[in-house]
Amino acid sequence: MAEPSKVIHIRNVGHEISENDLLQLVQPFGVVTKLVMLRAKNQALLQMHDLNSAVNVLQYYTSVQPSVRGRNVYIQFSSHQELTTTDTPGWKSDQDSQPNRILLVTIHHMLYPITVEVLHQVFSPYGYVEKIVTFQKSAGFQALIQYQSRQSALQAKSSLQGRNIYDGCCQLDIQFSNLNELQVNYNNERSRDFTNPSLPTEQRGRSSQPGYGDAGSLYALQASGARVAFAQMSNAAAIAAAFGGGLPPGVTGTNDRCTILVTNLNPEKVDEDKLFNLFSLYGNIIRIKLLRNKPDHALVQMEDGFQAELAVHFLKGALLFGNRLELNFSKYPSITPAADTHEYAGSNLNRFNNNAVKNYKYCCSPTKMIHVSALAQDITEEEIVAHLEEHGTIVNTKLFEVNGKKQALALFESEEQATEALACKHASTIDRSTIRISFSQLQSI
Repeated sequence: MAEPSKVIHIRNVGHEISENDLLQLVQPFGVVTKLVMLRAKNQALLQMHDLNSAVNVLQYYTSVQPSVRGRNVYIQFSSHQELTTTDTPGWKSDQDSQPNRILLVTIHHMLYPITVEVLHQVFSPYGYVEKIVTFQKSAGFQALIQYQSRQSALQAKSSLQGRNIYDGCCQLDIQFSNLNELQVNYNNERSRDFTNPSLPTEQRGRSSQPGYGDAGSLYALQASGARVAFAQMSNAAAIAAAFGGGLPPGVTGTNDRCTILVTNLNPEKVDEDKLFNLFSLYGNIIRIKLLRNKPDHALVQMEDGFQAELAVHFLKGALLFGNRLELNFSKYPSITPAADTHEYAGSNLNRFNNNAVKNYKYCCSPTKMIHVSALAQDITEEEIVAHLEEHGTIVNTKLFEVNGKKQALALFESEEQATEALACKHASTIDRSTIRISFSQLQSI
């Protein structure tokens, strides 16, 4: 453990977790003086008023697993004794940042598409909005809102921070931007200059704001001009229904990047097939490449951007072979076939070949419980335990039938043990049957 410090490092901070959520986690122990959200890394840095308060936080959460919005977060002392903006390039705490007329807005739990028109309706009551630019980043769907005056931006941030645009979803996370002026080249559903209505309309393409990625070309403006639909997923409604009526918190459904960069792997234990077993829970795998010059890095290409977004969302921060996985969208759109890449496009082990929409409802973060199917009819619980127990302590098992087919549940002591069992034993053979393993969302047997 790092030397005690006033600065606390929090990991596995999902996109659905807001600054206020983290403040509520630690404020019972003392005053928080600085908070920096590192959205691109799913992390946060938080500075307490004094060392004793920070020590009390760590002592308490050593025996109690902290959980925010159903997600386990992991707390440790930071290597920094004081938090300054130079420690976290490009990010500022509210205490350090200067109020600005331009706001950086991140939208979490985005179950419905957000357009320039929607943002204008939300922010215009607090002052004249001059410009809006929207874009997609690894932190999620974001927008830059430029007011005519700094006072308007201050009032909007104070009034709207942490609020939802729609009931129960589309939560606003607002910071002051360090930009001085937004550049808008086109007036369309992704960007708008309200001071210059004569700008041309760009049908599709990249954000007009330099330095930001694709601003949402997955959205298609319908003829009415008033409604926006997902262009990427023609079966979006069915997929949303599979998730219980809406996409999981933090999943936008707007990502079009299919390739994932996975880092902090255990190079001595991981291989392409084990990564396939894990990532195929969230979509079909095209190919996987381990980077020989960086043994703890790998590229995983999914079938489409939505499946890649699910994998990043659910696996970021997961423990595998003692290492906590870091996942980000790769700058490469695909993996070039080569001798050192493994091809999975035609594999019958891909889980989304048939009835793909139904499989989405089984997507979740790693749990302690695994579900084992495609078992031999005469299989016993003892055989299942013998096949899996090398990966950890099995607390309980249950063998049952569904529509005449044998299935089983196995509860491990930890999520890491269950994840290792799934990565190693999915598609393995017991009694001449090739078994299939997924995480179960059940809490107990």
